[in-house]
Amino acid sequence: MDDRYGTDVLADGWKARAAKPLPRVEASRDLVIEVADDGFCGAVVGVASGMVELEDRHARRRLFPLGPGFLVDGADVVLVPPVAAPASTGPRRTASGSFAAADARARVARASRIFVEGRHDAELVEKVWGDDLRAEGVVVEYLQGIDLLEAVLADEPPSASRRYGVLVDHLVSGSKESRIAQAIERGPHGAHLRIVGHPWIDVWQCVTPAAMGIEKWPVIPRGTEFKVGVCRALGWPARDQADIARAWQRILASVKSYRDLEPAFLGRVEELIDFVTAESVPPAR
Repeated sequence: MDDRYGTDVLADGWKARAAKPLPRVEASRDLVIEVADDGFCGAVVGVASGMVELEDRHARRRLFPLGPGFLVDGADVVLVPPVAAPASTGPRRTASGSFAAADARARVARASRIFVEGRHDAELVEKVWGDDLRAEGVVVEYLQGIDLLEAVLADEPPSASRRYGVLVDHLVSGSKESRIAQAIERGPHGAHLRIVGHPWIDVWQCVTPAAMGIEKWPVIPRGTEFKVGVCRALGWPARDQADIARAWQRILASVKSYRDLEPAFLGRVEELIDFVTAESVPPAR
């Protein structure tokens, strides 16, 4: 006769056999989730590298590993990454909004190039315009400050066949950056050089507040290092350079396309790409 209770009440695995499998729920954007361990409740604002980022009603954000340990509408669930949308059959657009070339192989690098001030500037340009720059064969280099531009130009002067575009932070009237730029443009290399810039103190501010999920970028008082001040104002760690690097990766991850960047920054980068890829004009006789 069948024994519905089994033959061994002490056998391993009785809990697992009795437990019902938890439903698997995709961590889709704006889904409201509660963390079982500590009660943190927030909407999904991003999923990357096996982590989900939640934002509560006070705009505080925290990262948690995907998997079990979450509640949706009070029920236990296993949180999984959202399924990627099927690939479009139409022409693919790059992150900059332009149509991707059918042959996406990188072109041999041009002699012309674009200079930016720092590593973060270069990484942001690469994320949005990387496909376009590779298709055009344009290399982006960073200077570690516009103060070093004059030395770079002296070592490798630009020419009609080797144009240089330069993107500068805080290029506003009366700033140190604008004085340096004007002096260089009046110098011997000005004819084959274009210097443009955005008005913000740092390239971090070229990412729109909407992309970051904040109302606006905080105003940092004079005397406080900008990136440290931003991290503290947003409630992020700012103890050392590793914290600043993590903050930048968080900002960069919020950028999905050109729509997440300020128009004043977009226009200047596009202007430089046009300038360094224009056909060389022979000198007048």
